[in-house]
Parts: sequence; C-alpha cells; structure tokens
Amino acid sequence: MEVLSSRVLLRPRDPTRSRRFYAETLGLAVYREFGPPDHPGVVFFLGQGFLELSGSSQEAGTTGMQLWLQVRDAAQEEKRLREGGVTVLREARQEPWGLIEAWIADPDGHRIALVQVPDDHPLRRDPR
Repeated sequence: MEVLSSRVLLRPRDPTRSRRFYAETLGLAVYREFGPPDHPGVVFFLGQGFLELSGSSQEAGTTGMQLWLQVRDAAQEEKRLREGGVTVLREARQEPWGLIEAWIADPDGHRIALVQVPDDHPLRRDPR
C-alpha cells in the first residue's frame, strides 16, 4: 500500500465546542474548511499530519484513540492549558523511555499526550 496522505478523524459530540478547543485553546492552524455553513467541517494542521473535525457523534471519547503532539516545552503547555480550564489528566513528567509527557483531555474526553523530546534524547542524536 502506498499512502499518499492521511488524517485523524474525530466526530465530536459538540462540533462547535470542539472546534473552539482545537482552534483557540490549543491554537492549531486551519488547513481547510468544507461543507455547509451551518455544519462545517474543518481540517487542522497537526505537525506532519492533519486532524479533521466533521460530523458529530453521541459517543464519549472513551475509545483507545489518542493524539500524540510533540511540543517544545510540555510543562509550559500544561500550565498554559490548565490556566485556560483544560482538563489535565497528568502533569508533565519524564517517562522511563526519556520523553517528557503531559496528558490532557479534549472536550469529549479524548486523551492528548503533549510530548517533549529532551536535548539529550536519542531522537535528537546524530545516528552516525
């Protein structure tokens, strides 16, 4: 299989609330908007991928789906988001594998891992 493009699809319970969360609270940039004006879909840039919010669902975010977002400073983002009223599931701390992670929840309860790669982590080292 040759994958040419991909994106994560979320069907939020309250599309307007979720759109505000991802656009305003997290500050993700919009890639494109589509559909009818009264029920628009939106695709956000997500690093090297995309996150699409479209349609709706009455199910809570209890599936195994999670977002993994690499940030420059996980503790700083956790503090900013906590002050903005975002649910922090776990404070930023270093994992046994060396990454620093903080966990938050979107309005539907989907877990979002904010991940910082420390300067001395193997992901930053020259493999030569």
